[in-house]
Amino acid sequence: MKRTLIFLILIFSFGILFSQNSGSEMLSLSQIKKNVKTKRVSSFDKTGGNGDCLGGIKTGEKITIMDVKGAGIIDHIWITIAPEAGKLSRNDIILRMYWDGNTFPSVESPIGPFFGNGWDEAYNFVSVPLSVTPGWGKSYVSYFAMPFAKGAKIEIENQTGEKINSFYFNIDYTEMPELPENSGRFHAWFNHELTEALPGGENEWGTLGETGKNPNGKGNYVFADIQGKGQFVGVNYYVNCPTPMWYGEGDEMVFIDGDTIPTLNGTGTEDFFNTSWCPKELFQHPYFGYPRVNNETGWLGHTHIYRYFITDPVYFDKSCKFTIEHGHNNNLTLDLASVAYWYQDKASKLPRSFTKEERQFKPIIGAVEIHKWRDAWRIENGSKTQLWGNEKREKK
Repeated sequence: MKRTLIFLILIFSFGILFSQNSGSEMLSLSQIKKNVKTKRVSSFDKTGGNGDCLGGIKTGEKITIMDVKGAGIIDHIWITIAPEAGKLSRNDIILRMYWDGNTFPSVESPIGPFFGNGWDEAYNFVSVPLSVTPGWGKSYVSYFAMPFAKGAKIEIENQTGEKINSFYFNIDYTEMPELPENSGRFHAWFNHELTEALPGGENEWGTLGETGKNPNGKGNYVFADIQGKGQFVGVNYYVNCPTPMWYGEGDEMVFIDGDTIPTLNGTGTEDFFNTSWCPKELFQHPYFGYPRVNNETGWLGHTHIYRYFITDPVYFDKSCKFTIEHGHNNNLTLDLASVAYWYQDKASKLPRSFTKEERQFKPIIGAVEIHKWRDAWRIENGSKTQLWGNEKREKK
């Protein structure tokens, strides 16, 4: 019943949005294009049979699923994989995209986080450019436009340690003599970091004393550090929080074209993602939302938040360093991962790649760990039989 209600709310929200924008979209759809042709690269069974997938992809193997020459724009990608998540880690199947004959990828990310499923989990995710649905996380869909002038290559790499039994895909693109003027190149980059708390402790909400200040973004978590001209268009943010305390007091700080103090400075993590007051409920808007929250104590566990700058890209001429604090003044230890999406005037290298070991996420902290912490606190306070939990420690 709850899932049905959420689905109906999503449909209603999308209906309102697209009814507002339908005039211009339908006008564009009605206009007849010249010198273009729709093409597809697919895993279909070329014998005419029903074996419409790549099968038996061994661990450590790289497979090229698209390699075309000339100019065009990828406008739709659909993928599904077997075995399911949990048995075959979506955090360890790597997706790479190369534009215009370059030997370096301009897109590199684990396939789950790229499309909108964090860690090695499966859940529905609904947005305009990316979705994971239906069957509660069984298929991956992209509608991001991905232009190329001299060719496009897409590959996957199996780093799971297991065999991929089935890999199905359809990649649709528009072939054309040349790209429209000012066509940018699509980029996406996965980052992962276990952040460090401050030496004085995880002093969120001033629970341990006076809080510090962070005017220049030192120590912030980095969504993307981009060199060149373009526009930032979105991020999927995956937070694994080991404390019941609110993880999102941190502000986004964006440094554009070499600014040493933030060009754009936010007011809190939830504010950046268009929400407020520390939410922990499922919500999916076409451009932003919370498709995954953990209903443990406080804000423990996994939270996935997304925001796409569809109508409000962040523009830059020379560079863009897009960051966010991990707790106010970067005071929290958090297991953070993200996939940032942007366009540049030319295909560019990404900051770095991550090994399987570097991508490994921390386990969720839960009730058992909290009970053990309480037991250690009781011992520290003399193991008195009626300790409640908020007593002040006696001075020795």
